[in-house]
Amino acid sequence: MAIDPPVFATLGCRLNAYETEAMKELSAQAGFGNAVVVNTCAVTSEAVRKSRQEIRKLRKANPGARLIVTGCAAQTEPDTFANMAEVDLVIGNSEKMDPGTWAGMVPDFTGQTEKVQVNDIMSVTDTASHLIDGFGTRARAYVQVQNGCDHRCTFCIIPFGRGNSRSVGAGVIVEQIKRLVGRGYNEIVLTGVDLTSWGSDLPGAPKLGDLVMRILRLVPDLPRLRISSIDSIEADEMLMQAIATEPRLMPHLHLSLQAGDDMILKRMKRRHLRDDAIRFCQDARALRPDMTFGADIIAGFPTETDGMFENSLKLLDDCGLTWLHVFPYSPRQNTPAARMPQVDRKTVKERTAKLRAAGQRRVEMHLQSQLGKTANILLERPDMGRTEQFAEVTLASGHEVGSIISVEITGVAENRLTATAVAP
Repeated sequence: MAIDPPVFATLGCRLNAYETEAMKELSAQAGFGNAVVVNTCAVTSEAVRKSRQEIRKLRKANPGARLIVTGCAAQTEPDTFANMAEVDLVIGNSEKMDPGTWAGMVPDFTGQTEKVQVNDIMSVTDTASHLIDGFGTRARAYVQVQNGCDHRCTFCIIPFGRGNSRSVGAGVIVEQIKRLVGRGYNEIVLTGVDLTSWGSDLPGAPKLGDLVMRILRLVPDLPRLRISSIDSIEADEMLMQAIATEPRLMPHLHLSLQAGDDMILKRMKRRHLRDDAIRFCQDARALRPDMTFGADIIAGFPTETDGMFENSLKLLDDCGLTWLHVFPYSPRQNTPAARMPQVDRKTVKERTAKLRAAGQRRVEMHLQSQLGKTANILLERPDMGRTEQFAEVTLASGHEVGSIISVEITGVAENRLTATAVAP
């Protein structure tokens, strides 16, 4: 009997999407099929709710398939999903990357007695980045260089879903990027849970900046290297040097800031203060004037007063932020912040809306500042690409996806730049 390939659904971050691609390969190698696999997210209670909603929807659409739940929410709340009638099996974040897990589920579940297969994530000491050569569109590939987190911010459940920080060796990363460039990728994005902790568990404790410089030196044919979210307080001297001297390192950094008030930052157990964030942005922009910043900001953290919120709101201008990810605070069970005095939900919602509106104004300012400039864009579609600062650009169709072309910015429409191609 023919085996239908499994249906995969992914919620949450880029790392989850990366791991879904690995699971697709592992399940195909094992001959596993006739199933639905939901890779869940636990970053907020809303993310867990959406995971449950997706499970119910997929069960209705695939009544005869086995339904497997994995991901961060499965790791942190296995019983929540095991108690759902729609679910056949719950596997943890470590188990989902183990070839033996998929081989053990062929051809069916008849030999299994445990509905929950979730081990202690804190005991995991390696990554599984070697399983796939990146993933993404035909334009760019994402390479996992790190997983897990050693920090314990009071609002965050992710370390309990991902485990402690662990790094992929630089040699493995460089060889992987060489293969991807050989396959025609013009942009590589380094990704991880706590990217600036890369190397702390490796011999000699190298820093992220060391890795960046090594990639650019050993893969000279790579046109563009991009870094995903970083913790600015951990930016090392070599990373700052790369920002200053390496044009192939894209001038766009997404910062894990979370708040702009010192008391809230302390109650979050962050390792930076407001002035640290501002100083970093000033320093990076002094080294690379075209640098743009994105940031994560939480609205309505417990004990946040109106004045504290205003400090977060003002941080957008003080740091010169452009791309904002705003999260309404969501209490996560068993985290210290969930036991702190909560801000009422109406106020949280209002503050979230104010931050998002201010963020939208910052985007409009950036787009307007690009008018009349020439930019090099990486084509994601025949009629759309992104600048080095990650702004979306639309232009006449007919361009090769994955290529880098020069354009003149001519206008702004619907949060995008418009442009015309410049003759080579």
